Amino acid sequence: MKVLHKYLIALFVALLSACGGNSWNNPYPAADVDSNILYSAFAERPKHLDPVQSYSSNEIMFTAQVYEPPLQYHYLKRPYKLVPLSAIKMPVIKFFDKNGERLPDGVDNKKIAYTIYEISIRPGIRYQPHPAFARNNQGKFLYHDLTTKDLEEVYTLNDFHHTGTRELTAEDYVYEIKRLAHPRLHSPIFGLMSDYIVGLKEYSMTLKAAARLQSEKQGEGTYLDLKNYELDGAQVVDLYTYRIKIRGKYPQFMYWLAMPFFAPIPWEAERFYTQQGLAEKNITLDWYPVGTGPYMLTENNPNLVMVLEKNPNYHGETYPNEGTIEDLKLGLLADEGKQLPFISQIKFYRDKEGIPRWNKFLQGYYDASGIGSDSFDQAVQVTGRGEATVTEAMKNQGIRLETAVASSTYYVGFNMLDPIVGGFADSARKLRQAISIAVDYEEYVSIFANGRGIPAQGPIAPGIAGHRYGKEGINTVVYDWKNRKPRRKSIESARALLAEAGFPDGIDVKTSAPLVLYFDVTARGAEDKSELDWMRKQFQKLNIQLVVRSTDYNRFQDKIRKGNAQIFEWGWNADYPDPENFLFLLHGPQRKVGNDGENAANYDNPEYNNLFEKMKNMEDGSERKKLIDRMIRILRHDAPWLWGYHPMDYGLYHAWYKNVKPNRISHNNLKYHRIDANLREQKRKSWNKPVLWPVATLLIVLLISLVPAVVSYRRKERSIGIEYLRERGKNA
Repeated sequence: MKVLHKYLIALFVALLSACGGNSWNNPYPAADVDSNILYSAFAERPKHLDPVQSYSSNEIMFTAQVYEPPLQYHYLKRPYKLVPLSAIKMPVIKFFDKNGERLPDGVDNKKIAYTIYEISIRPGIRYQPHPAFARNNQGKFLYHDLTTKDLEEVYTLNDFHHTGTRELTAEDYVYEIKRLAHPRLHSPIFGLMSDYIVGLKEYSMTLKAAARLQSEKQGEGTYLDLKNYELDGAQVVDLYTYRIKIRGKYPQFMYWLAMPFFAPIPWEAERFYTQQGLAEKNITLDWYPVGTGPYMLTENNPNLVMVLEKNPNYHGETYPNEGTIEDLKLGLLADEGKQLPFISQIKFYRDKEGIPRWNKFLQGYYDASGIGSDSFDQAVQVTGRGEATVTEAMKNQGIRLETAVASSTYYVGFNMLDPIVGGFADSARKLRQAISIAVDYEEYVSIFANGRGIPAQGPIAPGIAGHRYGKEGINTVVYDWKNRKPRRKSIESARALLAEAGFPDGIDVKTSAPLVLYFDVTARGAEDKSELDWMRKQFQKLNIQLVVRSTDYNRFQDKIRKGNAQIFEWGWNADYPDPENFLFLLHGPQRKVGNDGENAANYDNPEYNNLFEKMKNMEDGSERKKLIDRMIRILRHDAPWLWGYHPMDYGLYHAWYKNVKPNRISHNNLKYHRIDANLREQKRKSWNKPVLWPVATLLIVLLISLVPAVVSYRRKERSIGIEYLRERGKNA
């Protein structure tokens, strides 16, 4: 009895003492408590981390922290302003005629045959530690001639015991520009850039021939040394200076110099990664990037966690000392002049489902969160003046809401190569127009985005030149202007168009068969099933059966690239704040199929293409606006997209997450952010205290319930003992 009592009391005390320790539900190691770590989540693993191939939003959140192009956007200034990053100053721009004579600034664009950008980078910048740079005492590279035996115990990049570094040079930037034309790589901007960078298209042919000859002699996949082949449009001037030569005048080219496509790649990294046996172990530039930025990717387990750590060789940068009055009020200038980055480590955990991500945020285990439809009412309330703010419950936790107009568009595209929904015949065009009217994006934004968006009238997002407001800006194919606002045309008008297209009431007049269309989407979680059901119902208004084909993101990209999708959903975040960056998404020469561009709908209208060519190189002004207006009218008539909607960005941030100014144009912003780890740990302990009283109560009840049984057992034992002694006495 005493032993049982002692055991139960000891267990009870142990449970109660746990209240003072770490939270039981903390998903992170105890060693990370109070550490300067930012915790975030991702749903889809990145496919490409090689900057020449990477172009998706789930990839740039990694690449933008590792790679450093020559320019970047000022973190706080609005409108967005380009400033030097690795460059000493903004590029020097010179114009030349066809005879090579320099032209003055402000000259007629027609006289400009070439533009040269001269870029000087800062001396003393060094690459992150990496095995590709490791050398022995004789200066020979340690890991550039690996054998099968050398790789027997290598499973990740960290299994190479030695690393090295070297200084960044101008040649590294030229090397990356050459890689845009690499025959074994597939850069999504090669088609666009080959139209501008002098000799890039011809350079691609040169490299293809060289790679073919090399493969015949040395086998497939051997290292193709681009240093042996000159490119006219990208030349090294000296150790820290290089020039890019482009055809004509292209003002938007400056924006590209702030993107990872134009970040430096050291030849040593490509030489290292192209060795046989490494790709099979996922040791590639697509898996482990090599850069000079504030962070380096030290762990890549895309099914569990991806880890960025502070680059010990980082050259340093200071927090900006200029911003708006509003920035000053919000404390966004409190760290001006301090060394970056503030955060030592960033851990991205793979969390596919929205509800677990949301719960971890509320518990303090993720530092920031988006807002899903299911949690919107819990997080956000709208004031009488129509302003969004956090609910009282969120405010009591110190959670704040940050909003920004996104330079983005979400759309549904028609594959213009498809025999049913594609092409420029009246029947196909009217079918697309009918569907455009039937799919009610006002309803979609209200139900699934909680009002956080504006139904699109065309491809250009609000806030970008070329986006028109009010009556001038409506899509007259889909909307009428009534009571000073756009109103979607009736479903009867959509049905009339459908009949004119040859599908009255959703029946093909040629075959008498019901019209069945196919909708390709990325694999969804259970919470998104309602969105797909909603989309089916929109098509059902026209008696069209919509079959949803769901795949993972990488397979989805494959289908789009090969033109195997019929109708698909996608989105676009602007790379730079110019209408050209939206309108090029429908430029024929940049279609996906055949050209591997960003025109996923494979739309190819000659008139639109000609107008795009005229518009793209013009400075903003009335003439450019006229061309853009005409292009938009053509797009609305042809309807290659359901124009979808332009989203509003809503983000929730805990009180310990500092220096956040959201935007979708600049992506290298994590270096500016700061975490108060001590405050975070205090809040986590406060919010995640174990609730032990039910356990304690259960133990007490159990203890009390056992007492009668134990007493009865002891009585029985004593009576048996007494009886035994009596019997023994008789026998004696």
